[in-house]
Amino acid sequence: MITRSLMHLSLLIGLANPRRESLMRWLKFNAVSAAGLVVQAGSLGFLVHVFGLHYLLATFVAVEAAVLHNFVWHRKWTWADRQGAESAAAGSTLLRFNLTNGMVSMAGNIFFMRLLVGGGMLEPVAANLLSILCCSLVNFLLSDRFVFISPHSLRPRR
Repeated sequence: MITRSLMHLSLLIGLANPRRESLMRWLKFNAVSAAGLVVQAGSLGFLVHVFGLHYLLATFVAVEAAVLHNFVWHRKWTWADRQGAESAAAGSTLLRFNLTNGMVSMAGNIFFMRLLVGGGMLEPVAANLLSILCCSLVNFLLSDRFVFISPHSLRPRR
């Protein structure tokens, strides 16, 4: 009841609707992730089928390419409202992104690729698409709650 009243009040005085804001951020996250999926799957297919790289090594390289792609677009678009102006903020945000989303994506993709391809069930690119989907929700939550935080929340309180 209180939450509903606060939402109505915020709409009346022109404040953002938190549910709408979260939905829009989730949609942006998925749009960037879809483009990252193309980067990752394309890189993986190229590395496996053209260069003949082992599928696990190719997965590692393809995931990192997608992580870097996604970081740039999430910073510029999905969480643009939470950015600090200084380049040190970009560096620490990239570090947090790689240590969270990068690790979840890397570990999840390697695990699922080994399971699905190594077990002889799927072709590497198809298995990779399933791997990406499995990691998506965890990556969104990490990005929203830990990586792309307001620069003000990083400052020590007095």
